[in-house]
Amino acid sequence: RDKGSMARLGKRIRPFLLRRLKKDVLQELPAKLEHVSYCDLTPAQSTVYAQVLAATRKQVDTAVEANGLAKSRMIILTALLRLRQICCDLRLLDPDAAASDTESSPDDSGKLQLFGELLDQSLDGGHRLLVFSQFTRMLGLLKDELKRREVEFCYLDGSTQDRAGEVAKFQSPSGPPVFLISLKAGGVGLNLTQADTVVHFDPWWNPAVEDQATDRAHRFGQSRVVSSYKLITRGTVEEKIVSLQQRKREIIASTLTGEEAFAETLSWDEIRELLD
Repeated sequence: RDKGSMARLGKRIRPFLLRRLKKDVLQELPAKLEHVSYCDLTPAQSTVYAQVLAATRKQVDTAVEANGLAKSRMIILTALLRLRQICCDLRLLDPDAAASDTESSPDDSGKLQLFGELLDQSLDGGHRLLVFSQFTRMLGLLKDELKRREVEFCYLDGSTQDRAGEVAKFQSPSGPPVFLISLKAGGVGLNLTQADTVVHFDPWWNPAVEDQATDRAHRFGQSRVVSSYKLITRGTVEEKIVSLQQRKREIIASTLTGEEAFAETLSWDEIRELLD
């Protein structure tokens, strides 16, 4: 289904729908401010990114030519995953290296440097943060960084046993100022209104998933303006994902909920754009 057909479908069914948006139901809810914060790859990251990108283009072209797009999709998604990991931290490519590091350093990652700056500004302003990442190994590196800075934090991923305990600890007025959360494990179903700042360390394909995660703080009971920051590395696949999200949002807006439209697989043109 192309964008035009989805828009026509949305136009046809709109008279029969009653859409109740949060901004209409909870009109007293404070504003939500969304920001995209950019950083650059470190020299080491930039070198590895260029090498992997060149190899990825060749691998994808060869696979698609030999087997077709449908049968090559797993290879494509795996290749894109590696590029996205490089944008976060090179140690995500080598789990053994990440596990052997007792401390992370801002010098290892341009995005880790940006996070440190945002963290300092937020803590100085008395804000409390939710930090989401889809990579649990990245959350581990962030834990190391917070320990190095002697900043207390809560933590939740799919392996966390006492989810309710971590939530209660953070929701206490005197609780830790930072909550590290796996996007897949904690993106929905949590009430974390003690936070007024949300950091998306890495972009997810579907912006609706990021919105749901931000709404852990921007929900009933929130009395402060919520600021959401998406951390993006310049000149990489992450910038192209943001562009893709913006186009997909238009498709989503023309359908019932948008989830079905966005869940459709990437087209070959979109894949080539991501690898350009």
